[in-house]
Amino acid sequence: MEDPKLRGHFSFCMILAVLGLLVNGAASEVYTVGDSDEWNTGVDYGVWSQKYNFSVGDVLVFKYIKSQHDTYEVTESTFRSCDTSTGVLAKHTSGDDQVTLAEAKKYWFVCSVPGHCLGGMRFGIIAKGSNTTESPAPAPRSESPAPPQINNSGAQALRRLSTWDYLILVGGSIQLCLVW
Repeated sequence: MEDPKLRGHFSFCMILAVLGLLVNGAASEVYTVGDSDEWNTGVDYGVWSQKYNFSVGDVLVFKYIKSQHDTYEVTESTFRSCDTSTGVLAKHTSGDDQVTLAEAKKYWFVCSVPGHCLGGMRFGIIAKGSNTTESPAPAPRSESPAPPQINNSGAQALRRLSTWDYLILVGGSIQLCLVW
């Protein structure tokens, strides 16, 4: 690579390739809880939550009629009992709540309107620290009222690019740059 112009093109392409890899780590998804059914009664949120792989940085959007529902982030014991007199970590009441999954951990959500949580307006998820295609583990069982059954047969509607996808894209970009 004696030609300075060719060396400049190659350097530019390598910078693009590295930036492409960095974007992979910074990508986050926005999920509307319940998809088109939104945050409402009569939805199986256990099934909904198993369709996706949640990661740190992702955002959950709870859309609902403000006078009919709310969104509480709670502890696991409050999730299981549906008693929001204790164990409430955050209250959201706007009707268009956006909750960012800020750390890798288990998150538990309920509607605090009497009867709604026990009626199924609750779910738990695991936010992982990195993008992965593994299914989240189901919530642990206890003697308290069990959450709705989780069905793992739902297809993942929104798919993140895997590491292999990025390697193929980067390799193709480098090849195009070399031809350029």
